[in-house]
Amino acid sequence: MQTKYLHTMVRVQDLEKSMAFYELLGLKETRRWDSEGGRFTNVFMAAPGDEDCPLELTYNWDGDAGLPSDSRHFGHLAYGVSDIYAMCRHLMDNGVTMNRPPRDGHMAFVRSPDNISVELLQMGEKLAPAEPWTSMPNIGHW
Repeated sequence: MQTKYLHTMVRVQDLEKSMAFYELLGLKETRRWDSEGGRFTNVFMAAPGDEDCPLELTYNWDGDAGLPSDSRHFGHLAYGVSDIYAMCRHLMDNGVTMNRPPRDGHMAFVRSPDNISVELLQMGEKLAPAEPWTSMPNIGHW
């Protein structure tokens, strides 16, 4: 028996705003499904070269009222980045709050417009500690 990872799904409240956030992380839309009968849109986004490991954004046209709220079972999304300092600067320059800055040159956390926790991990060796990251405080929780 074989198992294959397919995708991670998160519900979003504003599809365009959420897509813009994930585009800042370098993800691109790979496919889309609009269901007239189900009144929802699924947008699959992935990093170039990782199209077989997409993130599925599910947007319910009539909102999420009445759906079970089980997000407490969801931890976070994690993405490896080639330069964590450059990625964090790019996100901050585009209005994203650093909930946990990369003080250690290795790990940071941000939140999506839908409050999804996103972990950013430096690929390869940790970067040397550097300002403004080393003295930047945590904001909120991740």
